Amino acid sequence: MTPFIRLHPADDVVIARSQLVGGATVEDFTVRGLVPAGHKVAARAMAAGQPVRRYNQIIGFASKAIAVGEHVHTHNLDMGPDKGDFARDYAFGADVKAPPAKAEATFMGIRRSDGRVATRNYIGILSSVNCSATAARAIADHFSRQTNPSALAGFPMVDGVVALTHGTGCGMDTEGLGMQILERTLAGYATHANFWGVLVVGLGCEANQINAWLAHSRLREGDTLKVFNIQDTGGTRRTVEKGIALIQEMLPRANDVTREPCSAAHITIGLQCGGSDGYSGISANPALGVAVDLLVAHGGTAILSETPEIYGAEHLLTRRAVRQEVGQKLIERIKWWEHYTEVNQGEMNNNPSPGNKAGGLTTILEKSLGAVAKGGTTNLEAVYEYAEPVKAHGFVYMDTPGYDPVSATGQVAGGANMICFTTGRGSAYGCAPSPSLKLATNSALWARQEEDMDINCGEIIDGKASIQEMGRRIFELVLATASGEPSKSERHGYGQNEFVPWQVGAVM
Repeated sequence: MTPFIRLHPADDVVIARSQLVGGATVEDFTVRGLVPAGHKVAARAMAAGQPVRRYNQIIGFASKAIAVGEHVHTHNLDMGPDKGDFARDYAFGADVKAPPAKAEATFMGIRRSDGRVATRNYIGILSSVNCSATAARAIADHFSRQTNPSALAGFPMVDGVVALTHGTGCGMDTEGLGMQILERTLAGYATHANFWGVLVVGLGCEANQINAWLAHSRLREGDTLKVFNIQDTGGTRRTVEKGIALIQEMLPRANDVTREPCSAAHITIGLQCGGSDGYSGISANPALGVAVDLLVAHGGTAILSETPEIYGAEHLLTRRAVRQEVGQKLIERIKWWEHYTEVNQGEMNNNPSPGNKAGGLTTILEKSLGAVAKGGTTNLEAVYEYAEPVKAHGFVYMDTPGYDPVSATGQVAGGANMICFTTGRGSAYGCAPSPSLKLATNSALWARQEEDMDINCGEIIDGKASIQEMGRRIFELVLATASGEPSKSERHGYGQNEFVPWQVGAVM
């Protein structure tokens, strides 16, 4: 193998496959100084102010003259004086293509009475407000398989009882955007196919009144949805006792399910990348994109998100929009984020993180161009706001922050019954009630953190597997996990603390 990776003939940089030392010969030039693995090396000389290309796309501008063979990173590459506000051709729908040939694959799913199909079978406890979080956790702790194994011993088809609590629900405008987002998020979880039943526990005097939430969400109490407040029940102890009793009533019915062959069309994946590095856009992300294309061909759905992390690459998505209004909605969300970061005295290039930069990424443009590869190549069918129900099949987009727990929470609220999470620096993450698969971008990470990673896409960098081969393996792992095979994060017990609804607006 060559010591570098060239992604496109027109690129100004190549990527170090392993650490390069000064004096090493790369192609027809000599490396100047130490270049870490995953970082960029100048393949040609560039003048100050010149755009720099990777993936044959602009990833930033030279902040000073760059010589051939020089390390290209934060010391000589930035967003430029216009902060990335250069012209991008949105070309709405220009790359729309015929749908892929229909394929058929099945997994062992749990079919609900309304026809939806689950990949897991939990009972959930949601808190309406932070004030009821402790009571909600105490109810779930009673059914913990680690501390009280006998509580669920007779219910093997129940994956667990989980409390999903949060830090908001009060001190906010009852009619504002923040409340609307919280209500949508809670409604999405309360009706999620992976929950057989849900309890919602409130305090009683909070801004997020349970009765108002039920009315706004068009929900009502029934066998699978129970709501109550600490103040009405008579305090914490009685609330916990009531919650335990209600779940004990639910358990026999929740256990009365079977897995059966179901079409892969019932799988909806939320796509995530966290702790990205210089290899993310070369190995795990494009391999996940291949798996997404396979899922779409089988009638399934994939949700790309993290709007701050597609900034500078949105034109690659608008070209795939099936209608101009779909592409236009994506651009409207980009503009919203530009305003949102400005009024909060930030900017879109506050991302990447220090860890991303240590892994070889320099600007948000570079990070975004690699991140969109997770979405494969099929048409963009729809664009959703945070936690909106995803009703379209195929490849879709949901507007979320780039912070992974917040983003994935929105995707699950929208109906994702699985998460696929690529990482180059290492991630410890899970997502009840939807299993999360973590895809390592490089073999060094796999060797270091294999207990947290589900598949090693670093084999692509090592020359041991193609992107297509790895994409097929990811798709097969998705089917196996949807059928009940536990992910690494599930084995570790992740999932309850990662429920983080997006908090927008002033805390009053």
